[in-house]
Amino acid sequence: MDKEAGAEQVVNNHETAPAYGDTLVEGTIGEPSVLIPMLAGDAASHDVASLVINGLVKYNKDLTIVGDLAESWDISKDGLVIAFHLKKGIKWTDGVEFTAEDILFGYKTIIDEKTPTAYSEDYKQVKKAEALDRYTFRITYEKPFAPALSSWGNLTILPKHLLQGKDITKNELGRHPIGMGSFKFVKWTPGQEVVLEANHDYFEGRPYIDKYVYRVIPDPATMFLELKAGGIDWMGLTPIQYNRQTDTPYFKNNFKKYRYPAPVYTYMGLNLCLKRDKTTGQCIEKHPWFSDKRVRQAIAYAIDKQEIVDGVLFGLGSPATGPYVPNTWSYNPNVKKYEYNPEKARGLLAEAGWRDTGIKLPLWTPSLIKRLTKWAGWDVKDGILDKDGRSFEFTILTNQGNNVRINTATIIQWQLAKVGIRVNVRTLEWSTFINEFIDKRRFEAVILGWSLGLDPDQYDIWHSSKTKEKEFNFVSYNNPEVDALLEKGRRTFDIEQRKKAYFRIQEILADELPYIFLYVPDATPIVHARFKGIEPAPLIGMGYNIHKWYVPEGLQRHKVIQ
Repeated sequence: MDKEAGAEQVVNNHETAPAYGDTLVEGTIGEPSVLIPMLAGDAASHDVASLVINGLVKYNKDLTIVGDLAESWDISKDGLVIAFHLKKGIKWTDGVEFTAEDILFGYKTIIDEKTPTAYSEDYKQVKKAEALDRYTFRITYEKPFAPALSSWGNLTILPKHLLQGKDITKNELGRHPIGMGSFKFVKWTPGQEVVLEANHDYFEGRPYIDKYVYRVIPDPATMFLELKAGGIDWMGLTPIQYNRQTDTPYFKNNFKKYRYPAPVYTYMGLNLCLKRDKTTGQCIEKHPWFSDKRVRQAIAYAIDKQEIVDGVLFGLGSPATGPYVPNTWSYNPNVKKYEYNPEKARGLLAEAGWRDTGIKLPLWTPSLIKRLTKWAGWDVKDGILDKDGRSFEFTILTNQGNNVRINTATIIQWQLAKVGIRVNVRTLEWSTFINEFIDKRRFEAVILGWSLGLDPDQYDIWHSSKTKEKEFNFVSYNNPEVDALLEKGRRTFDIEQRKKAYFRIQEILADELPYIFLYVPDATPIVHARFKGIEPAPLIGMGYNIHKWYVPEGLQRHKVIQ
């Protein structure tokens, strides 16, 4: 009897003990654009690069800042000087030792006016940066800067020995990065996959998983079939997949589903500017109707956010009220709300001069008859509002493969039609959407989302100076009070003073609505059950401890890389 019990214990240990080996395949709808993070504005690029490239600090699952490449740091009493003491013996994956000179090189690159980045503002706050020796990096600020410490977790640290004197926008490292992270880059097959392998010399210990593959699958339905067939191990489920399609014995036995709050919100951004100065990015001609606050508020009243949460998200989320998410200290729950009220929307539109004029014809009236009646001198009522000879019609752009956003756009199209606004919906491949339409400001309205950092500073999104190509204020929002509050919020270490500034910013944005804030979705990933060591954490998600994920030897599907 004792022998049988002992044998059973051995089997159980064999099935649960950490072991090296196997491959993790993650499905993603978006392909990376570039793997040097300071050049990338999309989540897909940052997700891949985060496994290859480290920062000086990072957040742990308790949302406290801990060292990453930095062993420790000293902060002066006035908060203006930070000295980072680096971990010794860390090497780039080409074998060259990482030093403070690499940090200084990354810093100088990101503040260089020739570098097309949206992330330079935090580092332009630095008065002086110094590599005191190989393992000490010190920065001095002229004025208090509240996000200072956390910002050094986001700096793209670059290998000086490979990039000095070169243009990083044209360098091969954009598609073949060198880092010192938990995984090493292997290959990138455009439109198909990015392959990484474990960095056996990773300073926090060799990852258990030997290979990490990002498979680019633009269609979520196809991705789900690949999950079921074993072609991928990890994906983010759509609400219908989470609530219905995975509620079967097969999925319950073979996969684990997770649900947790994430610092993410989805919005419809309205382009407030018709024409910009090509050099400065500043608006020189406002949009003829989105620039009117009454119109933006009318659109907000005409959209039933709860219907979107219930019908599109299947209840896996909540209506958004601003650019911060619940359960964070900067979130203001008492801002102006826009409950669904189409009558109020019509009233605001009429107040702004939008009316349906002329005689009314049935909706099915052929277009030729409409043109003839107009030729005869009659204005035709078609249910669409008009002003100054223009019909109220615009196009919403969003990305292919994201059915939640596409379905949201379709519901908004139907809801706005009921108040006299004609909406068209157009979907675009992700990289084209970002590079050719968002970056070049070629849109009227977009449905997108922001993944937020844990520090509430949103200077790069809302400040009026951040409107150039590749920068994040692509709707051209401009409010001097918000500019001043953004500055105030980052210039004090007093959390109560910061809270006052961010609460007021939310009040202003809720009134002015440069975005129609739509919803805060829950994160709903699914991972094959053979992967152990997964510990999701609210607000930072799942991948923070990826080097500790493992597959017990008896459950592995792929041969160990020696």
